[in-house]
Amino acid sequence: MSLKPSTGVPLPSVKGLRETVYEIVAQIPRGRVLTYGAIARLAGYPNHSRLVGRIMRDAPDGQLPCHRVVSATGRLAPHYPAQAELLAAEGVKLSPSGKVTLKTYLWQID
Repeated sequence: MSLKPSTGVPLPSVKGLRETVYEIVAQIPRGRVLTYGAIARLAGYPNHSRLVGRIMRDAPDGQLPCHRVVSATGRLAPHYPAQAELLAAEGVKLSPSGKVTLKTYLWQID
């Protein structure tokens, strides 16, 4: 059984979507971030940012730059304490509230 977005179009298999999400994340350049929602749109499934979040939660350790994925407000993942350090090592500065300034660091895809 596959999930269906509000349009009634079936979602791809979780495995197929997972691979697509991982391919997108692998391309995010150093010093840039992308939001869960942007990844969902690029994968062809807008409005499925939470599904992208669940896929990212299960990403293989150390194989993808998962630390470059943030919420639509620039918030970091709540259970990923190393994310701030990894972003800082790439030159991404956080606001005083601990968020990424998307206006500055969001990856603008041509």
